[in-house]
Amino acid sequence: MSGVPLQTALPQAQAATRAFLDALDPARRVVVFCHFDADGLSAGALFGRTLPRLGFRDVRVIPSGRGESAFSDEARARLGALDPQGLIVTDLGVNSRGVLAEVPTLYVDHHQPDGLPTGNVTVVSGYTWDPIPTSAWLAYDLLAPLADIEDLAWIGAVGTLGDLGDSAPWAALPGIKKRYTAKWLHEAVALVNAARRSGAFDIETPLNLLLKAAGPKELATDDAHGADRLRAYRAEVNAELAAARRAAPRFSATGPYALLRLHSGAQIHPLIAQQWRGRLPGHAVIAANTGYLPGTVAFSMRTARTDLNLPALLQGIEVGDVGGSYGHGHDQASGGQLPPGAFNQVLEALGFDEGVRVEESLRSG
Repeated sequence: MSGVPLQTALPQAQAATRAFLDALDPARRVVVFCHFDADGLSAGALFGRTLPRLGFRDVRVIPSGRGESAFSDEARARLGALDPQGLIVTDLGVNSRGVLAEVPTLYVDHHQPDGLPTGNVTVVSGYTWDPIPTSAWLAYDLLAPLADIEDLAWIGAVGTLGDLGDSAPWAALPGIKKRYTAKWLHEAVALVNAARRSGAFDIETPLNLLLKAAGPKELATDDAHGADRLRAYRAEVNAELAAARRAAPRFSATGPYALLRLHSGAQIHPLIAQQWRGRLPGHAVIAANTGYLPGTVAFSMRTARTDLNLPALLQGIEVGDVGGSYGHGHDQASGGQLPPGAFNQVLEALGFDEGVRVEESLRSG
């Protein structure tokens, strides 16, 4: 998808970010609400470490919860209890429902928006830019003109590599790799992601390390602050992946869709979908995990095809009111969390036979 050149769009986005922050009182609380993957935690950590350098004295970085939509009543209650004067929402999408309607909010994101919220909001979305930045890359480029954060560039690299890998077209990335080495940056990415994929869903440990560490090597080796736990999570996830790779795909009778059924307490479905995306380049691959959330099918959908828009495809299937955790993401990467009956409606609409449907009552674990 071609769009507005990043270098053309970025100055206006930087100015909007500066104006949003200038309107806040540095003495009052600002909450940074971020996704729990490497990109989201890195974007959250960049705001969490930069805002104090701009004079803000009460900054809280809060990751989204397991299975939680950023635009759900549960998320609103959790954030509202913190009584923020300003809210920064990053890597969690942009939705017309908004998060805290009464609180000035800055959205920093790169996913396909699902409408625009009303109220005192500033939206910086890279979705229509070329290239599309990750949220951490975008956060770094928005904040760099406001404070000296060159020592935090590695955090932007962790998020960018986590989402896009070594092919990420961020101009700063080669220099960051040279300074910190690709080895330690990739190690940091793997460990940060392993924590949220593990059955423990421990996102505080990687977030705390991103907020404290001087670089990726320190993040990966600081056992006093939990690096050893991250390595244990990685071993657990690798074992779950090894078992899940034995699953065989089932194919739709009417369209270019493949389904892999999984049952794991670890968040491995995005990885399995991504791996099969490369093995089945002519298909959109769905990895459906019935063990990740009790009574819920958590699924990831990936494709290498540029003629398919996966969020639009999923949102075009009527599944009823299932909240916000469905049909968002990028053109080639989407998914959701659905009750079994609603997920079966998706399978039916995509042409899968009844033999692959999910039982209506699911066990957890």
